[in-house]
Amino acid sequence: MMENTTVNIQRRKSRQIMVGNVAVGGDAPIAVQSMTNTETTDVAATVAQIQALQKVGADIVRVSVPTMDAAEAFGKIKQQVSIPLVADIHFDYKIALRVAELGVDCLRINPGNIGREERVRAVVDSARDHGIPIRIGVNAGSLEKELQKKYGEPTPEALVESALRHIDILDRLNYPDFKVSLKASDVFMTVHAYRILAQQIEQPLHLGITEAGGLRSGSVKSAIGLGMLLSEGIGDTIRVSLAADPVEEIKVGFDILKSLRIRSKGVNLIACPSCSRQQFDVISTVNALEARLEDITEPMDVAVIGCVVNGPGEAKEAAIGLTGGTPNLLYVDGKPNHKVENEALVDELEQQIRKRIEIQKQQKSNIKTIPIKDIS
Repeated sequence: MMENTTVNIQRRKSRQIMVGNVAVGGDAPIAVQSMTNTETTDVAATVAQIQALQKVGADIVRVSVPTMDAAEAFGKIKQQVSIPLVADIHFDYKIALRVAELGVDCLRINPGNIGREERVRAVVDSARDHGIPIRIGVNAGSLEKELQKKYGEPTPEALVESALRHIDILDRLNYPDFKVSLKASDVFMTVHAYRILAQQIEQPLHLGITEAGGLRSGSVKSAIGLGMLLSEGIGDTIRVSLAADPVEEIKVGFDILKSLRIRSKGVNLIACPSCSRQQFDVISTVNALEARLEDITEPMDVAVIGCVVNGPGEAKEAAIGLTGGTPNLLYVDGKPNHKVENEALVDELEQQIRKRIEIQKQQKSNIKTIPIKDIS
């Protein structure tokens, strides 16, 4: 592990908007979001899922609001959660107006799908009055019929043209507080479309590979597509779209940002794939640790290596490191600390990690309480 390697990703400069209390764009951290898959009218189930998403670190959650009954339920949901909520709305402008009254933090609409201009104007005026940003969401699977006819099939250029049509409406209504997504299930189509649009507008971009697939395949596709764009400085908020528990979308999203050293959250486990040299069961140890440490949000590198070939080198670069041996050796802050028998590995690692986390928290707390005048 080369922890000191300098990585210099130059973020695309974008206009900053506020989704509730979360800044999106500009120099704000890249926000990670997901979407509920409960029936919105089932208030208890939707609130429970939103809280589960927030527990694993979600910054923003999107909720589908297809009917006026769902809008009323959305209002009740909003009263019971603290995380910013985006309402996903199509076609019926009255639903957008209602959720704006009920405290929505962002409206996900396509202005061109709302209908006549006076209806779009009503939504925009309401958004302006309530200080609500708008998200324009273009999807390869729902392009306008005339664009399907013009291009024959979804293409990056078709996605961009669709987005620019919606953007033009907001421009004419003098409403700049919006973000845009251009999603396709094809990685290269998505990446190309974002690259084109990134050069044409100043608004923040919401990244995603839509309908990416199940947990494994969808995570891989999302990591490749989002990773390409994020490494180029493109993207201000992300969603990993998986046919899986939405909680997994948040975990994978943070893992993508963590791997690019863009944003750190939770324990970063550096683990070997294991081989016949291993002195303990690396796979079961890592799986047990991941399950036990899900509640930790403080960033920390932990190395779990099964043998002495790469173990010492990795352990020296991590806050906590374990090297397989006879017996195994635990490193703390890059230095050998004590030996650990196989049967105590997981318990001892968890204890040391949590102890180190508390030290980090205390150090941060002490720094914050020192008066500025005393720092020299």
